[in-house]
Amino acid sequence: MIRTLREDDLDSAVAIWLAASIKAHSFVPETFWQLQQQNMREVYLPNSESWVYEDNGQILGFISYYDGSIPAIFVAPQAQSKGIGGQLLDTVKNKYEQLTLTVYAENEKTHQFYLRHGFTDEGTCICEHTGHKQVEMRWIKAA
Repeated sequence: MIRTLREDDLDSAVAIWLAASIKAHSFVPETFWQLQQQNMREVYLPNSESWVYEDNGQILGFISYYDGSIPAIFVAPQAQSKGIGGQLLDTVKNKYEQLTLTVYAENEKTHQFYLRHGFTDEGTCICEHTGHKQVEMRWIKAA
């Protein structure tokens, strides 16, 4: 079931974000992600519109929307490749006409996920926090 993120989901969402970030971004030091936990819990999630994927009372993933962009979509490592990310993405795509996001160029698996879900590459940029190259992507709802 997909539902709106509640305050009591924050610990689960941050734990998923941390585990999935470390798994997907082996090219970024693990300490970087660990040091970002407080910002994720106290700044990023509370200031975004977010939804969680819940199964039998357990949060398995979440997606966030902020100002036309998807700053976060994460699925617990043990629940990846089961369609949860696609369902979360569809939830946001059903609410908005267009979306943007960035993905690390070195994270080819996730880049391919977004391409399969209708996003197109728009350009590149450098992440101000890590110095790594990112691909800027966009999705526009078909007429």
